Amino acid sequence: MTIEEDLQEIKSAIEAKLPPNITIASVEFEGPEVVIHTREPGKLADNAEIIRSIAKGMRKRIVVRPDPSVLLDPDEAIKRVEEIVPEDAGITDYYFDPDTCEVMIEAEKPGLVIGRYGATLREIVKEVNWTPKVARTPPIKTNIVNNIRQLLRTSVDERRNFLKLLGRKIHREISSKDQWVRLTTLGGAREVGRSCILLSTPESRVLIDCGINMSVENGTPYLYVPEVNPINQIDGVIVTHAHLDHSGLVPLLFKYGYEGPVYCTSPTRDLMALLQLDYLDVSAKEGGKIAYESAMVREEIKHTIPLSYGDVTDIAPDIKLTLHNSGHILGSSTAHFHIGDGLYNVAITGDFKFEKTRLFNAATNDFPRIETLVMEATYGGAKDFQTSRLDAEQKLQDTVKKTIERGGIILIPAFSVGRSQEVMLVLEESMRRGAVPEVPIYLDGMIWEATAIHTTHPEYLNTELRNMIFHKGHNPFLAPCFKPVDSTEMRTKIIAEREPAVILSTSGMMNGGPIMEYLRAFGPDKEHTLIFVGYQAEGTLGRRIQKGWSEVPIPTHDRRTEMIKINLNVKTIDGFSGHSDRRQLISYIKRMRPQPHFILTEHGDERSCLELASGIYKATHIPSKALVNLETIRLS
Repeated sequence: MTIEEDLQEIKSAIEAKLPPNITIASVEFEGPEVVIHTREPGKLADNAEIIRSIAKGMRKRIVVRPDPSVLLDPDEAIKRVEEIVPEDAGITDYYFDPDTCEVMIEAEKPGLVIGRYGATLREIVKEVNWTPKVARTPPIKTNIVNNIRQLLRTSVDERRNFLKLLGRKIHREISSKDQWVRLTTLGGAREVGRSCILLSTPESRVLIDCGINMSVENGTPYLYVPEVNPINQIDGVIVTHAHLDHSGLVPLLFKYGYEGPVYCTSPTRDLMALLQLDYLDVSAKEGGKIAYESAMVREEIKHTIPLSYGDVTDIAPDIKLTLHNSGHILGSSTAHFHIGDGLYNVAITGDFKFEKTRLFNAATNDFPRIETLVMEATYGGAKDFQTSRLDAEQKLQDTVKKTIERGGIILIPAFSVGRSQEVMLVLEESMRRGAVPEVPIYLDGMIWEATAIHTTHPEYLNTELRNMIFHKGHNPFLAPCFKPVDSTEMRTKIIAEREPAVILSTSGMMNGGPIMEYLRAFGPDKEHTLIFVGYQAEGTLGRRIQKGWSEVPIPTHDRRTEMIKINLNVKTIDGFSGHSDRRQLISYIKRMRPQPHFILTEHGDERSCLELASGIYKATHIPSKALVNLETIRLS
């Protein structure tokens, strides 16, 4: 069946189920979606259940758009919208796109624009005929989110042409009569870093993650192998989460000629752009090799198709993708692939946390069907057991309290995404409840911008945190105790005043960033405390201090080195990791329904990957194997 015949069949199926007073002007593919154009968008809004039923029956994502001839003038449309939407919604901006016939409404409380079960949106459609889309106005000003939204607005024509071409590629007729599924590991097997896996069928090829290993000189995945090339024939790239070891080299694909889609959640898109641009900035300042230009990050954004958890999306003629919460960082996902017409199902966890944390619900391990699971093994070694989160929080609270009471300052080196926000929530609650004296909590480096992205996407936070923000009117990230350090002058003032405070600063392993300035100022003094809440890799400054070095070298502004005495208290508090430990990893498998037939381990050192595979087999009798880079495994 040709694309045109397929579209005509879809159009006929829709028309057969709609009331006779609703006409369908045209049907077309745009990316993974089927777009219906109608001159009666209001009437179709009243029959939304029919459209949902058709979409479910066809297993397609259907979008309704009005015919341009029926659109209300934008100025008049704004007046009508503001008559319909409660003033409490706090609408801050409108953006009308005549090409897609959509109006983007930015609001402080998007739920009030949407209404109960979408009732307010349907009312807007009836009044103005534009298709309303709703976005949250960031509660904290965020340059990266604003820049991304502006980029997408200015490149709407380019993006629409891309989606139309992609739609025809996704919905092309299957040409091969063979049926098989293969996985090829291009990085991340028996190592942590440069995660990259190729999923292949006779018809399609998709890449899951494309990360960088920054601890080695050539930390690039094996992108030169014949399985990947030519790179412009890859059907799609899926990014499980924003950390650079999973997303850092996605822009490099565009430099090599890739022109296809990038699938991930909205917060992953925002966070990975933030981290990638910072990676380029740091590389330039340190005189290191720059893998790609910022223009490639912009190309990545323009080609990104955001998906919500649970959305079933066609990404190739024979592959459907569903993203599920993995509990690791904001927007992190397990990618579940349904291949062929019931041929095979594969899930790739990325990094995951099988425990509810202050930020996220526990990782999903309930899939409709699964034959093979590819899972991380970061802490999969036989002795890799973490401190409980409650114990870690109590230890952090006690350490901070004692330091403040003796007039000291607490330094916490932390990664900007994930760990910082966990610590922020513990400290905010401790101060709000009086368990710790109230002092400023300074956020230096990218932590404030990353936190702003968290506040832009609260629907990805855990149930209790969402309830606190949406229904109780308290957003802990907006607490007055948090003070962003937004200038060198402010940092200098904090150091000069030496008043009791908590300073959360990048980088997490103390191999650069603002934390070095604070260490230089407070390291020699006994009343202060340095708290490690994350892993310190061998060879980093953080690891040396953790080992008990009494004097460490720190680079100066003129690229010399000076020795700093370490007299402040040094504490390591485990338990804040975004990864599951050995116990949780095996529990994840034991409690998975249905049980997979085959398990492959990766994203861990060789010992961890091998010991986890062995431990899973002993606990469940499911055949398990530790992957090796550059091997290809036939799954079906």
